[in-house]
Amino acid sequence: MDLGLTGRVCLVAGASSGLGLAVARALAAEGAHVSMAARDPDRLARARQEVDRAGPGRVLSSTVDVTDEAAVRRWVDQTVAEFGALHVVVTNSPGVPHGMADTFAVDDYRRAFDGSTLPHVAITLAALPHLRRAGWGRILMITSEAVRQPLPGTAMSAVARLGVLGFAKGVMHTLGASGVTVNVLAPGVHQTPAFEGFVAARSTASGVDPQTALKEIAAEVPLGQIGQPEDFGALAAFLASRHANFVTGTVLLVDGGNTRGIT
Repeated sequence: MDLGLTGRVCLVAGASSGLGLAVARALAAEGAHVSMAARDPDRLARARQEVDRAGPGRVLSSTVDVTDEAAVRRWVDQTVAEFGALHVVVTNSPGVPHGMADTFAVDDYRRAFDGSTLPHVAITLAALPHLRRAGWGRILMITSEAVRQPLPGTAMSAVARLGVLGFAKGVMHTLGASGVTVNVLAPGVHQTPAFEGFVAARSTASGVDPQTALKEIAAEVPLGQIGQPEDFGALAAFLASRHANFVTGTVLLVDGGNTRGIT
């Protein structure tokens, strides 16, 4: 299936590893030009090589802290100056600590909001004029399944990321019939470096070996397996495509059925 992404200009935050990198690779494989950003220059350089090999489009990489509003704006403007336009924006932000709701102080929640919610706002606002000018576009915001099913250990994630949903709905109405859609992707457990760290911590806490801990986590998911980043990337590429013209304002769970609620 031709997704119609050849020559489109895509901006992907948090693209040095994990789900952000998977999305960047998938977009590049469809012939898009990709501007990727992350905080760690060494990891970003390695990731850029992967994305460059994935497709024929050009790749731009920038070391950016997405919690720095000025740096975000410079990255967006540099991307447009380099490629001449902007069509697809994938917002992403750092994770937050696991723990019960009452184990964190107010300042912890404030930092989580600043680090996990406001980057989506900053990237989107910086990109909006360019998307409107293009007359066609996609905004994809990567959050977490916690926005639909807050579990005991994901209290801070739910608090910090629920604001992204409200912002996405507001932007959707603002854009109206501009040709730009806005959707939120809410992933569950995927085989990423961050997840591997979580498995190691669970293994240590429970006194079992990492493979056993991994199997226990997989058994909690209805599909009985951990998600693969490339599957997530493929889904993001579809939502960024011309075939998703009538999909906007949605929160799409990508969690193997782990969210049990009806809504």
